[in-house]
Amino acid sequence: MRRNVVTTAAIAAIALLAVSGCSSRSTTAGTGSTATGFAKDATIGVALPSKTSENWVLAGGLFKDGLKAAGFKGDVQYAGASTTVKDQQDQISAMVTKGAKVIIIGAADGGQLSTQVKAAHDAGAVVIAYDRLILNSPNVDNYVAYDNFKVGELQGQALLDGLKAKKAAGPYNIELFSGSSDDANSKVFFGGAMKVLQPKIDDGTLVVGSKQVDIKQTATAGWKSENAQNRMDALLTSTYSTKPIDGVLSPNDTLARAIITSAKGAGKPIPVVTGQDSEAESVKSIMAGEQYSTINKDTRLLVTQAISMVKDLQAGKKAPSNDTKSYNNGVKIVPAFLLPPVIVTKLNAAKAYANDPVLAPLTK
Repeated sequence: MRRNVVTTAAIAAIALLAVSGCSSRSTTAGTGSTATGFAKDATIGVALPSKTSENWVLAGGLFKDGLKAAGFKGDVQYAGASTTVKDQQDQISAMVTKGAKVIIIGAADGGQLSTQVKAAHDAGAVVIAYDRLILNSPNVDNYVAYDNFKVGELQGQALLDGLKAKKAAGPYNIELFSGSSDDANSKVFFGGAMKVLQPKIDDGTLVVGSKQVDIKQTATAGWKSENAQNRMDALLTSTYSTKPIDGVLSPNDTLARAIITSAKGAGKPIPVVTGQDSEAESVKSIMAGEQYSTINKDTRLLVTQAISMVKDLQAGKKAPSNDTKSYNNGVKIVPAFLLPPVIVTKLNAAKAYANDPVLAPLTK
């Protein structure tokens, strides 16, 4: 399993973040959730989506090990690939029945869990949304994630930087890809990226050849690589048979690699392609000069922060937050603890992954 040990450096970094805050958009100290405290060996539920990326696989192992080390009984579950939402609904319900005091949820579909999180609340459990915001429910107590709007901004800027590095002046032909429509983060990533890219589209520096600029047109169902590759294949055939494609906004590494595979298969030069998650294969691709960028969102730090929040709640303290303004789930503004994402290209990869025992060797 990749990066399966929480390093001393990682823990130190979390401690620093907890003191200083890290949101690029708000540093307001929030109140977080209130708990009356509970037994040190209480059951803590962790409901994760299907294993669609390296980081979800990694998170499960880290939660199991970290909760055990902290003295809790961890109940860590993954939703299946074919009945993802129902699996997760059933798993959360089972955690409530088992008496979990805190339920940490990486939502398979953030818009379809309101019944389950209400049941959790009614049973006295604290609900923490992990990485993906749970929507349209007043029963979400806290959110812990990387600053996902900032992720999008970094991706948009990376695309511009990569294009300029290849060709000094535009116009540049680009295409836009976004994540799965059932993932609340997809809209946030895309919104951050378009904040950077839209002015350049408006002034003609960037030209979206397909004219597909709406998030519904650019969505990639299930975050599946085959869906991204099929769409890219179609775009290359319909729009770029006689002209080059200079760049592609990709929301994560899995899709980035699929887009690059499509370009290679069509015999096209590889465009500037962004990504996210620091997956090992994409780090290799970046160092080989293929994928242009990724985002480092160290899962070790995020899981460590989530478990730290559980410890606070167990002791009867409030779970910390550093952004109490940005994350409106449709019913309430959810207090969030946000960690800072880091853009990674070939130029800074060695520094970015210096403390990562798996990724650091890939940058040599």
